[in-house]
Amino acid sequence: MSVNDYVKFLTQTVVQHYNKSPQERKTIRKQRKTRKEPFLYRWFGIIPYAVGLFFKKNRNQ
Repeated sequence: MSVNDYVKFLTQTVVQHYNKSPQERKTIRKQRKTRKEPFLYRWFGIIPYAVGLFFKKNRNQ
């Protein structure tokens, strides 16, 4: 991707963002926050999930 293409892409993205109403931007921001994974999964991947399943499985037996 050339520099001109990148600048064009950035400009289009910024213009699209600011063409939306403030209320619409706020709802998009809230939706993005609710979709975030928990902290441990974001930073350490599937390992905490696997360890949690292992202990939960062993606790039930």
